[in-house]
Amino acid sequence: MRLQLKEYWVNYLCKLPESGMGYQRVDVCLKNGREVQGVVVFNAEEMEWPSTHPSISPDDIEKIQLSHND
Repeated sequence: MRLQLKEYWVNYLCKLPESGMGYQRVDVCLKNGREVQGVVVFNAEEMEWPSTHPSISPDDIEKIQLSHND
């Protein structure tokens, strides 16, 4: 599932280095306490949410950080 990120997260991710050409691999902490590691974000704007996890909305995101498992 592709998820368009809010402007706040786009601006934040634009300041961080890419993991590869045109993408970042990030860990996402949700407001309900769940954390999903290794999520891919394309061009700092569009998150490829894993189909193995329940769907979320952009409002569910508490924190995004670069993945340390890269």
